[in-house]
Amino acid sequence: MKYVGAPLKRKEDPRLITGQGAYVDDIQLPGTLFCAFLRSPHGHARLTGIRTERAIRHPGVLAVLTGRDIAGKMGTMPCGWNLPGLKTPPHPVLAVDRVRLVGDRVAAVVAEDRYIARDALDLIEVDYEPLPAVVDAERASAPGAPRIHEEAPENTAFLWGFPGQGVEEAFAKADRVIRLRLVNHRVIPTAIEPRGVLAQFKPAAGELTVWTSTQVPHLVRALLGMVLRFPEHKLRVIAPEVGGGFGSKLYLYPEEVLVAYLATLLHRPVKWIEERRENYQVTTHGRDRVDYIEAAVKKDGTILGLRCKCIGNLGAYLSTFAPAIPSAFFGIMLSGAYRIPAIACEVRGVFTNTGMVDAYRGAGRPEACYVLERTVDRIAMELGLDPAEVRRRNYIPADAFPYTSATGITYDSANHRPALEKALQLVGYEALRKEQAQLRKNGRLLGIGLSSYVEVCGVGPSKGLAAAGGGGGGWETATVRVHASGKVTVLTGCSPHGQGNETSYAQIVADGLAVSPEDVEVFHGDTHIVPFGTGTFGSRSAAVGGTAVHLSVEKVREKARAIAAHLLGAPLEQVAWDGSRFVVQGAPDRAKTLGEIAGAAHLATPLPPEIEPGLEATTVFDPSNFTWPFGTHVAVVEVDPETGKVQFERYVAVDDCGNVINPLLVDGQVHGGIAQGIGQALYEAAVYDEHGQLLTGSLMDYTVPKADDLPSYETDRTVTPSPVNPLGVKGVGEAGTIAATPAVVNAVLDALSPLGIRELDMPLTTEKIWRAIQAARAGGTGVQEGRR
Repeated sequence: MKYVGAPLKRKEDPRLITGQGAYVDDIQLPGTLFCAFLRSPHGHARLTGIRTERAIRHPGVLAVLTGRDIAGKMGTMPCGWNLPGLKTPPHPVLAVDRVRLVGDRVAAVVAEDRYIARDALDLIEVDYEPLPAVVDAERASAPGAPRIHEEAPENTAFLWGFPGQGVEEAFAKADRVIRLRLVNHRVIPTAIEPRGVLAQFKPAAGELTVWTSTQVPHLVRALLGMVLRFPEHKLRVIAPEVGGGFGSKLYLYPEEVLVAYLATLLHRPVKWIEERRENYQVTTHGRDRVDYIEAAVKKDGTILGLRCKCIGNLGAYLSTFAPAIPSAFFGIMLSGAYRIPAIACEVRGVFTNTGMVDAYRGAGRPEACYVLERTVDRIAMELGLDPAEVRRRNYIPADAFPYTSATGITYDSANHRPALEKALQLVGYEALRKEQAQLRKNGRLLGIGLSSYVEVCGVGPSKGLAAAGGGGGGWETATVRVHASGKVTVLTGCSPHGQGNETSYAQIVADGLAVSPEDVEVFHGDTHIVPFGTGTFGSRSAAVGGTAVHLSVEKVREKARAIAAHLLGAPLEQVAWDGSRFVVQGAPDRAKTLGEIAGAAHLATPLPPEIEPGLEATTVFDPSNFTWPFGTHVAVVEVDPETGKVQFERYVAVDDCGNVINPLLVDGQVHGGIAQGIGQALYEAAVYDEHGQLLTGSLMDYTVPKADDLPSYETDRTVTPSPVNPLGVKGVGEAGTIAATPAVVNAVLDALSPLGIRELDMPLTTEKIWRAIQAARAGGTGVQEGRR
């Protein structure tokens, strides 16, 4: 049978659903010590004194470290993305003179068990001199705001953008200019497994092994070796089972550095497992930006030009890829699915006394899509046009691809109109509009929201990343090894944490070598087993990692063909692969199976001298371009005018991720992405008070949507293969998150439009909607902006 394209169940699931998977905290090493961190209760303060004597004397405590204890023994935390003029203030593993956010690390305790370590934290005495804090990016960049880093005047880390060509002319020709201020508020990734680290040092061999819950074990190895000044070839990083990441486990964190250092210092294994409150305070957050948009449009809704000025909140320190998210990964996507001739963008990245902000599922693309899709709906509303028709008039036509947008990037392939039409057909758009008009006569508020998106996926082209400021390559590795028995092992540099790579890669190999997926074992996440890789993020597992697997399969098959020709006594050019065997053309009875060839390859004696024994191949794939999935989502909601509650009626998603390896995996990724997109639209928000205290610091206060808060999804696809890779795949891991948020917000605001409510800041909570309705009924302005 053909496996690529088949809905195979995930090979990973049996061990996970039966509790046989091993996460960091499941790994038990003899003699393990436990680490706990004392964290700042202040958003901004000077450290004027730390007294650790009582903690050191506490029974069971082996070490207490402060910033001064480790000064000079390790480097500062690195930032892996550079922009012109970027300010990179020091980010110490433990604070020395100042703390800059609630949760900043002040001291670390190592003890015989985690309870002793936690008790000893209470014995450390710290003198703080509180300083003024600032948590809002716009206020932080205003004159007179408290300065967080001396190296960053006006708390500005960078200014980035492009002036665009023909922008002024576009606005001069416009019949109308549509203006919006959009807040894309801060959210918390909330992986089901918080972070965790376990480190073991073997002094005799000089080897350090670190188990960590990460998406990028090879990157952690490189950066950890750099910060610790530890030889990379003696450093092994293992990502065991990882319980979700969504971008929050894409970096090197100070806790990983210190736990590894403590293991080398004490010559015993050291473990730290993050608590949820710590996770919310110091693991990276996402989004948090304010965008000012101006769109130059004609009377028929055609978009002539776009200006966007943005302020992005970076938090107190730069995370590994923080500068890239509000700048490059946002700005290049400002054309979206539309042919917009002139675009200008200006982004200011700002430090605040809050948790670090970096990639969260979609990473810049959801923010750009939100800007575009809210703008398109406002154009439709202000010009009295149908939102679907405005999109049709502005789509990039199918015959224009490959298409270079006004932001300078080149889309590989797309056909937006069929995706829109299929979504509208599935939801019954025309009938819904008629029903909506009738319901409005009866005082009911039905809303229909559209969202057409494009995202940049297959994050990989090293030259493209370097041009945007990336500090490393984006290629991926794969080794395919056929054993003497005909069974197959795959080694991949991708490090999955829910994507299903063990299944999809097995399907690619199974088709390419005519074996069962059950006979393919995929290894990942261990830097000693897989020498190097880039990791799993940016929807790159199939488009980059999967392509590396595919190319290695082709290399294996070519070597096997040469061996088959020798065994069959036929010229190489007369031996062909028929999908299951190597056959001599014109003599179908003369054939060899892969298993027979693998046996001969390992036995070696039947081989000619020019062919090395064994049957395996390694590929390093560096794509020529990103891939560009697209699609249209439609949300249908009803808002209760008396309570403000949003009830989902329908949710239709039509996505185009190129060729599909496994439709079950695609649907799973879309479902999860939509859930997180809806979460941001309606429920989730990280909220700080003016002193930098995180008010939503636990799941008691931070609202992650539950199953009954979400609709049933109706999913479908169009298929436009990518020419960037031989599989024709594009990626789908972030599509749902990108499309869902504007679709839902557009639906809610469409429902509220009869009341004159044109804009509400997310999340559109029941209370916020109710207050907006009350204000509108009382004769408000018609524009209600909720504040965080």
